[in-house]
Amino acid sequence: MPLLKPEQAYSYADYLTWDESERWEILDGVPYMHAAPSRIHQEVLMELSKQLAVYLTGKSCRVYPAPFCVRLDAEKNDNADVKNIVEPDITIVCDKNKLDEKGCKGSPDMIIEILSPSTGRNDRFIKFNRYEEAGVKVYWLVEPDQKLVSVFTLQANGRYGRPDMYTEEDKIKVSIFPDLEIDLKPVYEDL
Repeated sequence: MPLLKPEQAYSYADYLTWDESERWEILDGVPYMHAAPSRIHQEVLMELSKQLAVYLTGKSCRVYPAPFCVRLDAEKNDNADVKNIVEPDITIVCDKNKLDEKGCKGSPDMIIEILSPSTGRNDRFIKFNRYEEAGVKVYWLVEPDQKLVSVFTLQANGRYGRPDMYTEEDKIKVSIFPDLEIDLKPVYEDL
């Protein structure tokens, strides 16, 4: 990959030319490279993904753990115009028309980000705003160090309301699936 130029706005067209063995996101045209996740991060990701995948078996919605490319600027048909490309830790997509061979084109129904020191700021601020603008119905911020989960739900006004907060002893009812509860005890038990 050529050296990045700080004054340049990057797009999905650029992203497609980069080394696939590296994990990148582009937020508002600014590229961010991901470090390899920690063991704890991966354990949390696997347990949440497992619970979601078991529930979604036989249903129309699909769960995708990272790496999975989401192009939030779905209305833009030219790859050079797509400036927000993310790889959430866990993505749930219920509209099969949004799926293509590269990932998800448009707003997923639910996104989970597992905070780490290198991604926490982007997850809490930049990505929070992009997900809200894109209309992601449910956004979770998972904090392994604190054993907390903040759940943001898109309101009728198109904004996320105050978060519902959960600890390691709780079960979370997932609003887009009325009969699904995620048990946080196995998520955090060995951390």
